Amino acid sequence: MRNFSRFRSSYVGPLELLPCLHDWYEESGTTKNEYFWQDLLVARMIFEAQPERHVDVGSRVDGFVAHVASFREIDVFDVRQITPQIPGVNFMQADLMKSVSGMAGYCDSLSCLHALEHFGLGRYGDPIDPIGFERGFSNMVSLLRDGGVFYLSVPIGIGRVEFNAHRVFDPRVIVDLANKESLQLSVLIVIHLDGRIERCVPDEERLSNLAVQRYALGVFVLKKSETIRTT
Repeated sequence: MRNFSRFRSSYVGPLELLPCLHDWYEESGTTKNEYFWQDLLVARMIFEAQPERHVDVGSRVDGFVAHVASFREIDVFDVRQITPQIPGVNFMQADLMKSVSGMAGYCDSLSCLHALEHFGLGRYGDPIDPIGFERGFSNMVSLLRDGGVFYLSVPIGIGRVEFNAHRVFDPRVIVDLANKESLQLSVLIVIHLDGRIERCVPDEERLSNLAVQRYALGVFVLKKSETIRTT
């Protein structure tokens, strides 16, 4: 109110009140948010990897997708429509719980950040399907060439569904899904609620410990095995 009084005393023009009472005491910007860290870290990985074609499924357009589109083209698949034409973004509306015909081996780099946990819960207009995440995972992997890299982030902890917001995965479920699809886990980054970032050795002991906590975000970097061809 003191600042308002000072401002009003020397200001001439329309003036309304819209108090913002907390910004004074906060740090510049929000850097503890798990979305901030996953979007930044995975975008940097893709910049360093320089893949031939990168596809994203369902990640934040105003976060991760925008980061990547600032330095390269990115194909985006989402169950919901994106109306604006965004520079660097090639959009296709698609429900990845269904197979995308004619696109096997379409890309050498793939991401799905904070999205797989919603598959099959109906929150975004997708069909109800209790195993929608399994179908979605398999269909996404089919887009990836042999030797390609899949960047996946999901909530991890005590396995459960919090309907209709999301699932929280026991991290071993993700590792098992990856193994079934011939994907090798190369990196696991855990983003904790307090903003701590932990690069894990994903052995059985660490995965078991992560499976009994309430909530964290797991960023899994998975590589698709090369097919051995015989002559």
